[in-house]
Amino acid sequence: QVQLVESGGGLVQPGGSLRLSCAASGFPFSRYLMSWYRQAPGKERELVASITSNGESTNYADSQKGRFTISRDNAKRTVYLQMNSLKPEDTAVYYCNARFRAVLKEYDYWGQGTQVTGSS
Repeated sequence: QVQLVESGGGLVQPGGSLRLSCAASGFPFSRYLMSWYRQAPGKERELVASITSNGESTNYADSQKGRFTISRDNAKRTVYLQMNSLKPEDTAVYYCNARFRAVLKEYDYWGQGTQVTGSS
Protein backbone atom coordinates (compact mmCIF):
# COMPACT_ATOMS: atom_id res chain seq x y z
CA GLN A 1 0.00 0.00 0.00
CA VAL A 2 1.45 3.32 -1.09
CA GLN A 3 1.65 5.96 1.61
CA LEU A 4 3.04 9.47 1.72
CA VAL A 5 2.72 10.99 5.17
CA GLU A 6 3.55 14.65 5.59
CA SER A 7 4.40 16.24 8.92
CA GLY A 8 5.94 19.41 10.32
CA GLY A 9 3.34 21.98 9.40
CA GLY A 10 2.03 24.57 11.81
CA LEU A 11 1.64 28.23 12.64
CA VAL A 12 4.67 30.41 12.16
CA GLN A 13 5.38 34.12 12.45
CA PRO A 14 6.75 36.08 9.48
CA GLY A 15 10.43 35.44 9.09
CA GLY A 16 10.21 32.13 10.89
CA SER A 17 11.17 28.66 9.72
CA LEU A 18 9.56 25.27 9.40
CA ARG A 19 10.82 21.90 8.21
CA LEU A 20 8.33 19.65 6.51
CA SER A 21 8.90 15.92 6.21
CA CYS A 22 7.28 13.33 3.97
CA ALA A 23 7.72 9.67 4.87
CA ALA A 24 7.14 7.27 1.99
CA SER A 25 6.27 3.58 1.91
CA GLY A 26 4.88 1.00 -0.48
CA PHE A 27 6.88 1.90 -3.60
CA PRO A 28 10.56 2.08 -4.68
CA PHE A 29 11.23 5.52 -3.25
CA SER A 30 14.78 5.89 -4.57
CA ARG A 31 13.55 5.70 -8.18
CA TYR A 32 11.00 8.46 -7.86
CA LEU A 33 11.12 12.18 -8.51
CA MET A 34 9.87 13.80 -5.32
CA SER A 35 8.16 17.16 -5.13
CA TRP A 36 6.40 19.51 -2.80
CA TYR A 37 3.30 21.33 -3.99
CA ARG A 38 1.07 23.76 -2.16
CA GLN A 39 -2.48 24.98 -2.46
CA ALA A 40 -3.65 28.20 -0.89
CA PRO A 41 -7.35 28.90 -0.28
CA GLY A 42 -9.10 29.72 -3.53
CA LYS A 43 -6.02 29.02 -5.63
CA GLU A 44 -4.77 26.17 -7.77
CA ARG A 45 -2.18 23.74 -6.55
CA GLU A 46 1.30 24.89 -7.51
CA LEU A 47 4.76 23.37 -7.57
CA VAL A 48 7.07 24.47 -4.76
CA ALA A 49 10.17 22.35 -5.36
CA SER A 50 11.34 19.06 -6.89
CA ILE A 51 14.31 16.78 -6.38
CA THR A 52 15.52 14.00 -8.66
CA SER A 53 15.67 10.38 -7.56
CA ASN A 54 19.37 10.52 -6.66
CA GLY A 55 19.09 13.94 -5.06
CA GLU A 56 21.61 15.53 -7.39
CA SER A 57 19.28 18.02 -9.03
CA THR A 58 16.64 20.31 -7.60
CA ASN A 59 14.15 22.75 -9.03
CA TYR A 60 12.29 25.59 -7.32
CA ALA A 61 9.46 27.94 -8.12
CA ASP A 62 10.77 31.48 -8.46
CA SER A 63 9.01 32.71 -5.33
CA GLN A 64 10.79 30.09 -3.20
CA LYS A 65 14.31 30.36 -4.56
CA GLY A 66 16.73 31.23 -1.81
CA ARG A 67 14.18 30.65 0.95
CA PHE A 68 13.21 26.98 0.61
CA THR A 69 15.43 23.92 0.32
CA ILE A 70 14.29 20.48 -0.74
CA SER A 71 16.33 17.41 0.20
CA ARG A 72 15.88 13.67 0.49
CA ASP A 73 17.27 10.71 2.36
CA ASN A 74 16.73 7.59 0.31
CA ALA A 75 17.85 5.34 3.17
CA LYS A 76 15.07 6.80 5.34
CA ARG A 77 12.62 7.03 2.45
CA THR A 78 11.93 10.63 3.39
CA VAL A 79 11.87 13.95 1.58
CA TYR A 80 12.18 17.28 3.36
CA LEU A 81 11.33 20.89 2.73
CA GLN A 82 13.20 23.44 4.81
CA MET A 83 11.32 26.72 4.69
CA ASN A 84 13.00 29.89 5.92
CA SER A 85 11.97 33.54 5.94
CA LEU A 86 8.34 32.53 5.81
CA LYS A 87 5.77 35.07 4.67
CA PRO A 88 2.01 35.24 5.24
CA GLU A 89 1.55 34.43 1.54
CA ASP A 90 3.24 31.07 2.12
CA THR A 91 0.08 30.01 3.93
CA ALA A 92 -1.21 26.87 2.22
CA VAL A 93 -1.65 23.16 2.49
CA TYR A 94 1.63 21.57 1.45
CA TYR A 95 1.50 18.25 -0.38
CA CYS A 96 4.16 15.66 -1.03
CA ASN A 97 4.21 14.07 -4.49
CA ALA A 98 6.04 11.05 -5.88
CA ARG A 99 6.30 10.52 -9.63
CA PHE A 100 7.91 7.92 -11.88
CA ARG A 101 7.58 7.57 -15.63
CA ALA A 102 7.91 4.04 -16.91
CA VAL A 103 7.81 3.18 -20.61
CA LEU A 104 4.06 2.60 -20.73
CA LYS A 105 2.78 4.12 -17.52
CA GLU A 106 3.28 7.04 -15.16
CA TYR A 107 3.08 6.47 -11.44
CA ASP A 108 1.86 9.48 -9.47
CA TYR A 109 1.18 9.48 -5.73
CA TRP A 110 0.06 12.20 -3.33
CA GLY A 111 0.05 12.68 0.40
CA GLN A 112 -2.83 14.11 2.41
CA GLY A 113 -1.12 17.42 3.01
CA THR A 114 0.03 19.44 5.99
CA GLN A 115 -1.16 22.94 6.83
CA VAL A 116 1.32 25.79 7.02
CA THR A 117 -0.05 29.06 8.32
CA GLY A 118 1.99 32.23 8.32
CA SER A 119 0.55 34.66 10.81
CA SER A 120 0.48 38.32 9.92
